[in-house]
Amino acid sequence: MLHPFHLAIPVANLETCRAFYRDVLNCTEGRSAELWVDFNFFGHQLVIHQKDGIDTKRAITNPVDGHDVPVPHFGVVLSWENWHELKEHLKVKNVRFIIEPTIRFKGKVGEQATMFFYDPENNALEFKAFKDINQLFAS
Repeated sequence: MLHPFHLAIPVANLETCRAFYRDVLNCTEGRSAELWVDFNFFGHQLVIHQKDGIDTKRAITNPVDGHDVPVPHFGVVLSWENWHELKEHLKVKNVRFIIEPTIRFKGKVGEQATMFFYDPENNALEFKAFKDINQLFAS
């Protein structure tokens, strides 16, 4: 089984980009809030985040579930078991987390395990797993 990737990107105009991904590319919209929208991007998870005055030379964040999530970031959706194995492996390797491994939306639609860290070039990565993979694009 191929595990879908997760990609989050900043956009200057949320509604224009929302219409493009939904109406032009026919991506199904999932969960959303005032500043972000999830899409089923051909079986993968693409998230667009509204950010005014985007400066690609500095890190930006968006508040999600009590954390300052780095945007842009990318990663992969793992199985629940593989995510926990990777988490332990990264701890043994002394990886410094941007956002410590945690469970988001516990007991709710979209319950997920997530962790963030930088690669050597300061690209932000997120590895995640859904308690129920069928809720990956749930709204």
